[in-house]
Amino acid sequence: MMKRRLAILLSGRGSNFLAIHDAIEAKRIPAEIVLVVSNRLGAPGLERAIELGYETRTIDHRGYESREKHEHDVIVAIELAGVDLIILAGYMRLLSEGFVTRFANRILNIHPSLLPAFPGVDAQRQALEHGVKTTGCTVHFVDAELDGGPIILQRSVDVRDDDTAESLSARILEQEHIAYPEAIRRVCSVPFRVEGRRVIFENED
Repeated sequence: MMKRRLAILLSGRGSNFLAIHDAIEAKRIPAEIVLVVSNRLGAPGLERAIELGYETRTIDHRGYESREKHEHDVIVAIELAGVDLIILAGYMRLLSEGFVTRFANRILNIHPSLLPAFPGVDAQRQALEHGVKTTGCTVHFVDAELDGGPIILQRSVDVRDDDTAESLSARILEQEHIAYPEAIRRVCSVPFRVEGRRVIFENED
């Protein structure tokens, strides 16, 4: 099986990026990371990528007069690297409709809730405020709707009575580090089709 070529887009510490790196090194994902891009100079995840020997680019959005011009340079870097899939790993930029249309069903994101519940920011705090008993994380394809793309995989986390946003976030993050590599493995190795908002995997053992 040919290895799929991944670009990682990140803005912060990159803990999901490192979980994906570890899964690739353990040969659990038939893929290779060919590019790591950050929109923030000195992002800890980017520094770690440099230490690991990956090709990296800093494309700081603060140096651009428009989102379109910033995205243009991100797209150029991705296409020059011959990327198959784009993995958002804590990338704190909303992507334009033009960007996601250009890479339809090729951009993956992970969100700390069981979508469609609690999209957007502070999903863990939203879960606590709504009093839900179960939340979790969702890996999905990215489309023009915020946190609204077709769902690939979900993992659940029980909400405890004594949870804070911080404690709940920490337990969800543990599941993210399992769910994201598994979702990427499935997308890379199992034929699938997207029907509306559904991702259907075919002939999976």
